[in-house]
Amino acid sequence: MPKYAIGVDFGTESGRAVLVDITNGQEIATAVYTYANGVIDEVLPESNLRLEPDWALQDPEDYIRVFQNAIPAVLQQSGVNPADVIGIGIDFTACTMLPTLKDGTPLCVLPQYRNRPHAWVKLWKHHAAQPEANRLNEIATELGYSFLNRYGGKISSEWFFPKVWQILNEDPEIYFAAERFIEAADWVVWQLTGEETRNSCTAGYKAIWSKQEGFPPREFFRALDPRLENIVDEKMSRQIVSIGQCAGYLTEEAARWTGLKPGTAVAVANVDAHVSVPASTVTEEGKMVMIMGTSICHMVLSRSEHFVPGICGYVEDGIIPGIFGYEAGQSCVGDHFGWFVEQCVPEHYQQEARQRGVDIHALLEEKAAQLKPGESGLLALDWWNGNRSVLVDVDLTGMMLGMTLLTKPEEIYRALIEATAYGTRVIIETFVHHGVPVNELIATGGLPDRNKLLMQIYADVTGREIRVAAAHQTPALGSAMFGAVAAGKSAGGYDDIFEAAKHMAHLRDEVYRPIPEHQQVYDKLYQEYLILHDYFGRGANDVMKRLKALKASIRGKV
Repeated sequence: MPKYAIGVDFGTESGRAVLVDITNGQEIATAVYTYANGVIDEVLPESNLRLEPDWALQDPEDYIRVFQNAIPAVLQQSGVNPADVIGIGIDFTACTMLPTLKDGTPLCVLPQYRNRPHAWVKLWKHHAAQPEANRLNEIATELGYSFLNRYGGKISSEWFFPKVWQILNEDPEIYFAAERFIEAADWVVWQLTGEETRNSCTAGYKAIWSKQEGFPPREFFRALDPRLENIVDEKMSRQIVSIGQCAGYLTEEAARWTGLKPGTAVAVANVDAHVSVPASTVTEEGKMVMIMGTSICHMVLSRSEHFVPGICGYVEDGIIPGIFGYEAGQSCVGDHFGWFVEQCVPEHYQQEARQRGVDIHALLEEKAAQLKPGESGLLALDWWNGNRSVLVDVDLTGMMLGMTLLTKPEEIYRALIEATAYGTRVIIETFVHHGVPVNELIATGGLPDRNKLLMQIYADVTGREIRVAAAHQTPALGSAMFGAVAAGKSAGGYDDIFEAAKHMAHLRDEVYRPIPEHQQVYDKLYQEYLILHDYFGRGANDVMKRLKALKASIRGKV
């Protein structure tokens, strides 16, 4: 009888379960549960409490509802016997974290804390902890802590400890009521198994942990705030479990939620971007996997350790056991194009799309594809949601240069695509310059399926061939692969992720190759992009930050 694994991918707006045939990686059934409370970034549910700018929260009960809805749905669609599902794996956006009691109860579900924003889940794109991140970086630099080198020189506001410190600074009652601070990835595995585990991926990339050194010493946390001195021992754990291991087994309660059998193996949690690497066939160094959606994560493997400025970090065992996994990223890509369509496209374009029965993005892509590189005279900076790599600065903002009264929507659309491609080239060249080879590009995520022009522009701008992962749900496939590894060969799965990747991960036949004449133009435009990138991004002119501060001050008076 065939054996199966289920991967559950927790995204920004929804959770997706995919049932996968272990023998070949075929996706048998897929089901999506859209979070009832979505992204909470304006008003707290069940109250009129308005959130401050740069907040992004979620409801942990939405995550449980993914298990209760999506997994039974794929079992029903497929007709697969639950006894033939040998493993389950999950991946999550990160850093997405929450405060809980010692039994895992989220503080936000308790009536006394329901209207306290800091009791809720802080989503990965919660940026309101930037003051804490800035101060953390200053103190770490002043005291000479070398861990900053593993993270490109800066810890991001999106990460674990700035978010915890913000809770302590702004609502200390919530901080002290919390008996655990935990990644949502680990929390949902806790709910499935009844056992708290902490995975090496989120610990390494988002919580300043390393396999060799562990967490920073107590003295560092005391330097941040004396009340933080014992945070790891009092509210976290020093027991970090490597990805690729079994976290535990499905409890009776979780079996009732899902329709699976009690005792089904559950893999150690993972991050959505990182788990996509083996699902894209990559288990060795020299190949960059680009997970392309609302944002882009750029993942590279290396057998050796290198300092690369401005990246999100590198972690031994972070992506593939026994190998250093390097991560960089861009904060705004698909969101970039979505913003433009929602806010800037004139009605007669929308009307044309409706009359032709095509998506507005498809119409803009078609029109933009008729333009030659450089024809529009436009150049953009892709910082509509700040810059993740290599500047690591959420206070940077977007810019479009070269517009005239003759500028058309498709020209702007293409310039926005090109800007994100230039941002990716900056990241690639930074890796290569600092000793991490990038010989091939492999793309996955929603954008490669929807926008062929974008893929060709990326090939032209980077000067590299781009292959595309075969899976349509790559993170969920990767999670299912780790689920098969958690079950092990004796149960019909695999003993390591290398073997699982050989059987379950595949690439499509299509290849995007650079067009030489396009490359020549984009090389010129890229040099102009770099001038703007450094001028506005490295302190020569902080006008973006001054404007953002002015906006905040004016809104604060309203």
